[in-house]
Amino acid sequence: MEKTAEQVLQEALTAWDWNALVVGAVRYGAGHINDTFCVYTQTDNGDCVRYILQRINTNTFRDPDALMENISGVTGYLRKIIEKNGGDPMRETMNVIPTREGKSYYADSDGGAWRVYTFVEDTVCLQKVETPEQFYESAYAFGNFQRLLADYPADTLHETIANFHNTVWRYENFEKALAADACGRAKEVQAEIDFVKAHKDDCAVMVNLLKEGRLPLRVTHNDTKLNNILMDKASGKGICVIDLDTVMPGLAANDYGDSIRFGANDCAEDERDLTKVNFSLPLFETYTEGFLAAAGDALTDLEKDTLVWGAKLMTLECGIRFLTDYLEGDHYFKVHREGHNLDRCRTQFKLVSDMESHWDEMKAIVKKHS
Repeated sequence: MEKTAEQVLQEALTAWDWNALVVGAVRYGAGHINDTFCVYTQTDNGDCVRYILQRINTNTFRDPDALMENISGVTGYLRKIIEKNGGDPMRETMNVIPTREGKSYYADSDGGAWRVYTFVEDTVCLQKVETPEQFYESAYAFGNFQRLLADYPADTLHETIANFHNTVWRYENFEKALAADACGRAKEVQAEIDFVKAHKDDCAVMVNLLKEGRLPLRVTHNDTKLNNILMDKASGKGICVIDLDTVMPGLAANDYGDSIRFGANDCAEDERDLTKVNFSLPLFETYTEGFLAAAGDALTDLEKDTLVWGAKLMTLECGIRFLTDYLEGDHYFKVHREGHNLDRCRTQFKLVSDMESHWDEMKAIVKKHS
């Protein structure tokens, strides 16, 4: 007989030695990929100690061994560096709790994969930028992530999602979707198709610099949104980078650029009224200042010079992915209305156009804070 979700959860809980009485496990957070639970335990002296228990989405991350090897390697390295610098490794990085058998995750009887992290108390996880100060703090946290991991051998990391930020590969997928035109939608989106084709050469800029050895391979987070930073409740400082499933070898400019794409504007990602979609130079400068204040010394001059390319290409790539999915019938990104992916695509392309019109100003801002 197939186990219920509750039975599978209870099985997973038995895989760890909690050193306390488990008094409850409830769903936690706003993540959409993994199933996340907060585990409450009570120690002999009556204290409550919390943990984060997650069932890894093995449809997205099909190799949990490689995934957890990446995470364990990076967090173990971070703990040593943070401790050496006089910081608190229990608050400033995620900490993987091994199973009773000393493994980084537990494989349940249904083929699921589970892991446990310590719970970082007295922090908040924000879902959207409400103040420039919050954007700065997220920038500083992600910049610090780059600085702390500057000497980590990035080439030893596994690609948990192949070609995730390979913009040339994303362009090739777009061309295949356009040629197939499986849903007969191409005729409706000629302007968007023309926009992508006009940027074909741009897609290769950063990829070629990496191939030529002019840009170093870095440990990159690859999902640098505000809600992947834990903020200290008392100080408001960004103290811990979380959600390390997409930690892979990549380019520092990609992490920087994805944050700019996400936060340097005042619009929703699927805004239909493009007059409301505007790239914000003040927010761009806020993020750039924070990121370079933390990461600046760890980056090469060319890495700094190409940060603006990271901003443009991460935004372009995202728009290409939305358009590709629209042409293929909306099978990857969840949609909630007709033309949803097309709306998302147009928003990204509007931001790209805005960046191009402010290109010299963006470069000047990066130089100012380098």
